[in-house]
Amino acid sequence: MKSAIKTALSVHFDSRVALVTLLLLCPLSLVADDVSHDEALRLREQGDIMSLNTLLKTLDTRYPDFRLLEVELERDDGRLIYEIELLTRERVVRELEVDARDGRILDDEIDD
Repeated sequence: MKSAIKTALSVHFDSRVALVTLLLLCPLSLVADDVSHDEALRLREQGDIMSLNTLLKTLDTRYPDFRLLEVELERDDGRLIYEIELLTRERVVRELEVDARDGRILDDEIDD
């Protein structure tokens, strides 16, 4: 019995070590990076991303009368993504990932 417990703990520890090692060895491009305010302004002025105002107007057709809770612009795998958290009029918090170039909704989930 003690041997089985020791083996289970060893496997659990080994898998955690493997996970941490894998995360440390992953290229940084696989991790989303926040875009600075200055860079976001530059990207908007160059027309590389859509304005947040325009995006929010299109989201209002999907979620009328929503309240904006949080917005971040990130670079994820070379793609610029707006991460948006909003509160619907039904009082449901939603987390959206939106392509910053064309406004396509990539992910839309209820926040638990």
